Amino acid sequence: MDKILLKGMVFYGYHGSNLAEKQLGQHWEVDVEIAGDLSVPGLSDNLKDTIDYTEVYGKVKKVVEHETFSLLESIAERIAEKLLKSFQAYEVLVKVKKQHPPLGGPIKYACVEIRRKK
Repeated sequence: MDKILLKGMVFYGYHGSNLAEKQLGQHWEVDVEIAGDLSVPGLSDNLKDTIDYTEVYGKVKKVVEHETFSLLESIAERIAEKLLKSFQAYEVLVKVKKQHPPLGGPIKYACVEIRRKK
């Protein structure tokens, strides 16, 4: 299976289930895997034949930085929806990590991972 992977994208967004998170904002880390047929661009060496990861990055950034959600699941779902609509992909895997969630003790991150297909 051919894939394009973008790992460790970090954005600042205003998401969370409590008001303070939505007002103060925080860093969010996103990983995406986009599955599609990469044989044509592999042979043509032409950007117009592939899934441009600059555009992928921009779409993810727009969701995280310009929309507001209460749940990690909703952020991931919206990203997956945007990517499947925008590109010649048949499957996406999206991971959204909330850095240092307020759980009352030390924790590096909470994460949601979803896989969606056309």
